[in-house]
Amino acid sequence: MMPVKREEPGTRRDEEMARRSIEVPGLRHGAPIPQASVVGNLLVSGGIGPVDPATGTAPDGTDEQVAMAFGNVRRVLAAAGGDVGDVVKCTVFVRDKAIRPVVDKHWVEMFPDEASRPARHMLSTDLQSGIELQLEIMAVLGQG
Repeated sequence: MMPVKREEPGTRRDEEMARRSIEVPGLRHGAPIPQASVVGNLLVSGGIGPVDPATGTAPDGTDEQVAMAFGNVRRVLAAAGGDVGDVVKCTVFVRDKAIRPVVDKHWVEMFPDEASRPARHMLSTDLQSGIELQLEIMAVLGQG
């Protein structure tokens, strides 16, 4: 097996592929983790929850939380210079899969063209108290 050639620090390729953190005011995690990371034109997010960036709290209702989480996806993408047309994959983590119809409603609003929707997967998991869902996305910026 041939060794992988690494670019020398400071070369043009190294600078083009440098990782950058994406932060959105008001959406900061409790840990030193950005909302997303970008290398080249690939964006990979951490967990994007339903926290209102203006108040730092999550809305009470399921529909409101789902709307806020999808709105926060838009905020993360915008902070990276992208938009929803760049999303290629979304993982939806939910406390209870019974909220699927609510997620589907907001999904179709965000991605109305059924011929051009990103891949999606939904998993049931434990989430912070009072939080109904969390999203993770992958996007290829500039493709939408």
